[in-house]
Amino acid sequence: MSPASLRRTARETVSGLPREFWWLWTSTLVNRLGSFVATFMALYLTLDRGASASYAGLVASLHGLGGVVSALGGGVMADRLGRRPTMLVAQLATAGSVALLGLVRDPVAIAAVAFVVGVASNASRPAVQAMMADIVRPEDRVRAFSLNYWAINLGFAVSSMAAGFIAEVSYLAGFLIEAGMTLVCALVVFFRVPESRPVAEHAGTAGDDSVRLSTVLADRRFMGVVGLSFLVALVFQQGSVGLPVAMGSAGFTPADYGLAVAVNGVLIVALQIPVTRFIEHRDPRRLLVVSSLLAGYGFGLTAFAGSVGAFALTVCVWTLAEIVNAPTQTGLVVRLSPARGRGRYQGMYTMSWSVAALVAPLMSGTVIDRFGAAWLWGLTAAVGTVAGVGYALLMRRLPAEGVEEAVRGPRSDAAPVTDASATP
Repeated sequence: MSPASLRRTARETVSGLPREFWWLWTSTLVNRLGSFVATFMALYLTLDRGASASYAGLVASLHGLGGVVSALGGGVMADRLGRRPTMLVAQLATAGSVALLGLVRDPVAIAAVAFVVGVASNASRPAVQAMMADIVRPEDRVRAFSLNYWAINLGFAVSSMAAGFIAEVSYLAGFLIEAGMTLVCALVVFFRVPESRPVAEHAGTAGDDSVRLSTVLADRRFMGVVGLSFLVALVFQQGSVGLPVAMGSAGFTPADYGLAVAVNGVLIVALQIPVTRFIEHRDPRRLLVVSSLLAGYGFGLTAFAGSVGAFALTVCVWTLAEIVNAPTQTGLVVRLSPARGRGRYQGMYTMSWSVAALVAPLMSGTVIDRFGAAWLWGLTAAVGTVAGVGYALLMRRLPAEGVEEAVRGPRSDAAPVTDASATP
């Protein structure tokens, strides 16, 4: 591709999206650039604090449990209080709790604060996704979600590299830097991002309760999508859970694993935008079927890998699945959500990934210990197949873009519909 073509592709990728989206995108990028704690938490507890590996695992589990709890709570807050207030509360709470986590020394206190950090850091995700759906036109949403996912991975790649250098100087510095970066995110939202929640039908109400959690749970097709996203998430989690354990058991070093899995981040940063240009207006049903099969069999091929290069090739396969799945799945959730219930729907979807993050370590460890790594990779292929068949069956007669929302409730697609009292 010539330089002129690259410039044209880049221009087409970023054109047509509202200014509010780019401020929200900037907030996401800043947040991920400062995500140090998740990277070095285990090293901090075992090396700096002298804790056992089992205690470090307990703290990680409590952090994940906090994310599960806040996924639904953050979604409800986004619908009742507004997207912007939810993000501000979550980001300020994250900044304070992360700083506190670096200062506390008692093991019980560390575990408790880690749970709070998990709650606070995950609470803003449904609000961010709901706001993007509010302010971006339906035909541009897959592109917008893809750009946001690209920012997440770019920021995380940079922060992961920086975390090692910061940890060599001071673990506390890492906690304080992340707290400061999260505070910057809150300032960006406060000064530059307006509220986008659709106005309630009845003036003077604090929020619209026409869509409750019971409404979400009663939406059989959507809950089917949540169940399928849980299966897909279980598969993708093996990149950070099952793969390092399996490679270690086969005699490979941590450096070998790091080299193989680094391909994931490099490919996402390099291919997310051009691949999105290719899939942007294609049938989401087919994309989700293909990405589920690619994910399952990409990990399934790991059973035949015997070198670092072979492992890296399998990473290429499931990374392509991740690139296709992430924006398509998020866009589908919006497509199936009523405008005034987007927070709750996104919260339920976010929870499926949080629960998968809790279940995956237990599942992969049990399978590897009892049956061997080959059985784990066979199981991922089976789960990917089940998810692909599930999407093929569940997404038949999917309404055209915008039709579902028009039936279920008013939209705020052309421009954000704001609560005047919440405008900065």
